[in-house]
Amino acid sequence: MPRLAAILIACALAPLLAAGCGEEGAGEGAELTVYVSAPLRGAEAGEGERLCAEARAAARGVTTDGDHALRVVCLDAAGSNDSGTLAKVGSNARRATEDSTAVAYVGEPNRGVRKFSQTILETAEIAQMSEVSGEEAIETVVAAIDEGDASDPRAAVLDAVEG
Repeated sequence: MPRLAAILIACALAPLLAAGCGEEGAGEGAELTVYVSAPLRGAEAGEGERLCAEARAAARGVTTDGDHALRVVCLDAAGSNDSGTLAKVGSNARRATEDSTAVAYVGEPNRGVRKFSQTILETAEIAQMSEVSGEEAIETVVAAIDEGDASDPRAAVLDAVEG
């Protein structure tokens, strides 16, 4: 009987979980997430902190035509060594793919490491933006959602970035 109760609870919560993006699209007014993956420690920390600060400042108070607010989540891409960095980058990309509200991923500033997140993000159909400022990334996301299908913001951003 406990198993049946768990199934019933999961079924009852499913519509609430679908309020983000993914298969059901984003409900009007849903908060959308832009992930930023950059080194926040070590020699390249200044560049990573600047990227995160720009994205957060640009997203503050912004809403799209579909009344979607934007939230920026900054993830540290710095590892203790090269292999640690690659593991962090892969972990950051996977975290974004597990978030149904994710519409874009900004990173990584280092082109050599970027390929490790790119495949993961492509599979989840999340736009990866690189070699842009945090402000440019947020402007791109907002414009894509406003000009595209606001009910499917993830696809709108992906189309705009790939197009």
